[in-house]
Amino acid sequence: MHTMSKLDKFGALPDEHVPDLLAPGLKLVFCGTALGRVSAERCAYYANPGNFFWRTLHNTGLTPGQVRPQDYAQVLDYGIGLTDLCKAHYGNDNQLPAGALDAEALRQKILRYRPAILAFTSKTGASVYLGRATGDITLGFQPEKVGDTRIYVLPSPSGQARIFWNQQAWQDLADTVRGV
Repeated sequence: MHTMSKLDKFGALPDEHVPDLLAPGLKLVFCGTALGRVSAERCAYYANPGNFFWRTLHNTGLTPGQVRPQDYAQVLDYGIGLTDLCKAHYGNDNQLPAGALDAEALRQKILRYRPAILAFTSKTGASVYLGRATGDITLGFQPEKVGDTRIYVLPSPSGQARIFWNQQAWQDLADTVRGV
């Protein structure tokens, strides 16, 4: 497994970072806000053991087995892509510098690759992208689209957001994706 040296709690990503995992024709692209410290150190998406992301993909049937964070590129085989709103910094949402979340860069990526569904893995990411207050964001499909791509909002799989966890929203998305 590729790893970086121990990083500070938050900061600018070194030159080595976790690239977008995007390709034409995907059913689903998950978009986080930014890598957490553990993910940045391990050079892998959702790498903190307390994060529910990988087990939820398996539990909802989006992947046939539980993918290990360091094997994240395997999700392309299941029609799934990965990206973040912030590609230059890591840390918790409240630790990122002002302007670090780049909604326009994400929009351009989605218009280029045209997945069926763009799923935000937090209301925070969705609120930045959609330009609406977090309290005005509901889980599930949103009225806005990016080109023909539908937008879906999920509760964060982060262990720090466990109080808001709701696997049903993830299951509803998985059920929809199977029909795509």
